[in-house]
Amino acid sequence: MLRLVVRVVSAPTVGPFVALVLAMAFFSFKSDRFLHAQNLSLVLQQVMVVGVLAIGQTLVILTAGIDLSVGAVLSLEKIVMTKLAVSSGVPAIPAILLGILTCVGFGVLNGALVTQIRLPAFIVTLGTLNIAFALTHIVSNDLTFSGLPSALLFFGRTFSFAHGNFTYGVVFMLVLFALAWCALTQTAWGRHVYAVGDNREAARLTGINTKRVLLSVYMLAGLTSGIAAVLLVARTELGDPNAGQTTENLDSITAVVLGGTSLFGGRGNIIGTLIGAVIVGVFRNGLTLIGVEVIYQYLVTGILVILAVSVDQLTHRRLA
Repeated sequence: MLRLVVRVVSAPTVGPFVALVLAMAFFSFKSDRFLHAQNLSLVLQQVMVVGVLAIGQTLVILTAGIDLSVGAVLSLEKIVMTKLAVSSGVPAIPAILLGILTCVGFGVLNGALVTQIRLPAFIVTLGTLNIAFALTHIVSNDLTFSGLPSALLFFGRTFSFAHGNFTYGVVFMLVLFALAWCALTQTAWGRHVYAVGDNREAARLTGINTKRVLLSVYMLAGLTSGIAAVLLVARTELGDPNAGQTTENLDSITAVVLGGTSLFGGRGNIIGTLIGAVIVGVFRNGLTLIGVEVIYQYLVTGILVILAVSVDQLTHRRLA
């Protein structure tokens, strides 16, 4: 029994889960509306875009990399998708697929530059962030596209459950987390991702194709950016070139770090990332309910990130 308790307490998701429970307890004490089913469903709606982005970000960070471009690539896909559907008359499904392919293309570019030219991931994705940012404004001419076909808005539709209205996008996000969990824990590819992040050279010497693993995680980060863009368009019903370029990107990294994934690679799990994304959503929602201005919400989020990274640094030193 004692051994079971020790295993549970030492599980990597316990810390983030306790933080989530404490945050929810605090905001429920400060606001009577916080625990209402409708408000909690709103938190999940706000989390679904960041959560999907954070799946790809987790895969990259597990390999000791980082992708700074996911938010800008998301914005580009929104414009490609909505402009094709509204201005060019392209049917919704082909428009979505072309937009997602654009994001996957950026992921492949990031992965190729990291693996083939061996550029640092930070520099590569900082460059592609600026490329995607520029292309977003060039393609859109700084116009916002509205009047979208209903098929583009499917994931923003709601259904009633436990006195709250939940979107199909939230369900899809949870399905993607389940798939990512299976891929990381139940497949050889998942074990290779952890091995590359723990020690890339040792992984290569054991016969793992490290370049292929790295290329795959950056490609999947691009894919999740594309899916997140579909969810954001469905939620806002707009193709806005200015939305999502920085906030979602930073929040996705925040979710991964708060979820316990190490920035040094090789340690972390996707369930922690889901909890971390919910923590971000709970703080944003709770602070809004108690009347805290948006600028101070960013301040609190920044402090949370620094604390989480500090814990990661101390843990890394202890394990080294």
